[in-house]
Amino acid sequence: MFDVSDAFFQRILRDGHRVQILAHRAENRHRNGPVMADSRMKLSVMRADNAQITFADLEFLQQGIRLDPLLEKISDFLDDHNKLVELIRRDLERGLKEPETGRPGLTPDQVLRSLILMRVKNWDYRELRERINDGYTMRKFTAFYSEPVPQHNAFNQAFNRLSPATVEKLNDAIVEAAVDDGLEDGKKLRADTTVVETDIHWPTDATLLWDTVRVLTRLIGRLRDIVPKDIPRFANRKRAARKRMQKLHRMTASQREGQQVRTYSQLQAITQEVLANARRTLKATAHSRGKTLTDTLTIEELRKDLTDYCPLGDRVVDQARRRVLDREQVPASEKLYSIFEPHTDLIKRGKINKPIEFGHKVFLAESAQGLVTQYRVLDGNPSDEDHVKSSLKNHRKTFGSAPEVFATDRGFDSTDNQKICRKAGVGCVSIPQRGGQKTAERQAFEKSPDFKKAQCFRAGIEGRISVLFRGRGMKRCLARGKERFRVFIGVAVLANNLMKIAELLIRRENKKKPRARAA
Repeated sequence: MFDVSDAFFQRILRDGHRVQILAHRAENRHRNGPVMADSRMKLSVMRADNAQITFADLEFLQQGIRLDPLLEKISDFLDDHNKLVELIRRDLERGLKEPETGRPGLTPDQVLRSLILMRVKNWDYRELRERINDGYTMRKFTAFYSEPVPQHNAFNQAFNRLSPATVEKLNDAIVEAAVDDGLEDGKKLRADTTVVETDIHWPTDATLLWDTVRVLTRLIGRLRDIVPKDIPRFANRKRAARKRMQKLHRMTASQREGQQVRTYSQLQAITQEVLANARRTLKATAHSRGKTLTDTLTIEELRKDLTDYCPLGDRVVDQARRRVLDREQVPASEKLYSIFEPHTDLIKRGKINKPIEFGHKVFLAESAQGLVTQYRVLDGNPSDEDHVKSSLKNHRKTFGSAPEVFATDRGFDSTDNQKICRKAGVGCVSIPQRGGQKTAERQAFEKSPDFKKAQCFRAGIEGRISVLFRGRGMKRCLARGKERFRVFIGVAVLANNLMKIAELLIRRENKKKPRARAA
């Protein structure tokens, strides 16, 4: 038995008061056997919140490991706000019939801390796993301590359980905590929009048709490997499709006049043939079963992929026919830019270096202390002026009043928005007029010191976007699907806010320290 009053034991508890909820479950290890470092941990959560502390954990904590100052402040902040961990727990348990049975997996605390660390350091899953496994400080921050670290795919599976709504609640709770701690007063607000790219290649009708042919052919081939007798025979048209796709890309302007329509017609015919084969395969394998349970599950997944890609292939064929053969101007809202990320939008912002971008427009609002208090993933390419009213409403909900200074670029300007800001009680509305002849009164206002100072403040959000892109990896989303895209944006904002809170806490502590006397 340990004496809880012992000074050594007390020091361990002070070093991390969450030690009692670590995932070092001695009883479960004895029952289920040890978890090997190369095993795939499942998505079940820990079964005992007050599990016994192991001797390995005591030895680990006795080393006196110190975290990086920023990570230490983030860790302390998370310790003081346990409700954040409970939000993660709900997502990990969602859909599980018996979440407390099975081999123990990543705990909610480990999932949250690992996710934050991944975005703070801008690592991928493999590097995240290796850094945690090899580093004592990373083990301490992520609450793994002496426990074996699972493979990278376990982190991926756990992170994929998180919903956009949960990440949004995490951000709201963190901003609320910062306000309660007196780190932010909400007197200033600056807003802007940016574009985060989806992970697609530059779309053309030819490449989209080629993508459809090669993906459907690959899926049918995998099904044939499992149940060869059930798959009807058909010719592999990948080579013919690739040849015509490359021919279209290599055509000169003069060659396009006489050959483009014919080559596109051939490529579309090949794609339609492959689509017909895919649908015959779906019909033929409706009741197919594999020799093993794994084969049966694989068949179901492959059939699901075929079911998803066939309608997208139909859209690609129809789009190419309308654009190339019928010379129709297809609206942007009806276009498909990728069969892998069908939610992708085409964004035109008038940027010289990037006239066209593929991804999603994201609205960001930032406070004076660098906290991103609002973020939204937008559908399509809405005008910036549409977000002023909602941003002020959300700001009032968070801080209880309108900001004294509201600064944006000229894209947010409109007569209605100026009235909305004044009606909401904004003291200084720093939105430059967009176009038109300025009145003498307007010219004088935009030359006033308050307006210029607010515009200097507004420029700071450009730097924040740059930090999110370069430091938090938000420039391009590699995750699949609209839901994962929203989670990706939310986690990047979450990491940014925790970093800023840590900096503000360190700054506050330094102010309280007495200055050393001069010699």
